Amino acid sequence: MAALRVRCRLFARYAEVVGREEVVLDLPADAVVADAIALLRRQVPRGDVLPERPLVAVNLAHVLHTERLRDGDELALLPPLAGG
Repeated sequence: MAALRVRCRLFARYAEVVGREEVVLDLPADAVVADAIALLRRQVPRGDVLPERPLVAVNLAHVLHTERLRDGDELALLPPLAGG
């Protein structure tokens, strides 16, 4: 049984690739961002197309992939931005 539930939000190209903007992930209590990304890439159809180390934010703050997750967190996968 999972110890924490995280809402994973996908934006722009990432949402287009997997065909959805949000996925709920059930993870063990000691999960970090990298664990959530790995699970997302395995669990969601076409998730393997997502990068292994995308830019991420937890609860609207940019974090490293080693950041520990807590129950109820919102994890956002942010595609690279281009501008001019």
